[in-house]
Amino acid sequence: MRQQFGAFTASELYCPKCKTSQPVREKLLLVLPDGELYEYLCARCGTSLGQRTVTGTALTPRAQPGTQTRPTVRRRRLP
Repeated sequence: MRQQFGAFTASELYCPKCKTSQPVREKLLLVLPDGELYEYLCARCGTSLGQRTVTGTALTPRAQPGTQTRPTVRRRRLP
């Protein structure tokens, strides 16, 4: 059977402190040799709600040290 879905990312999880389902923020914890470790945090109170490890081709591209991450803004001189 062929794979139908890629990686899943949680958008809401149950928060025991807020006692309801809340939107989550994903925070990168570690970059490991075999993947990346992320933590899910409640967007309302900041409680840790879980973790996930991303491995293989689903890894997010990271900027190499010394490379530019923002586009250059060129300014024109007015005559």
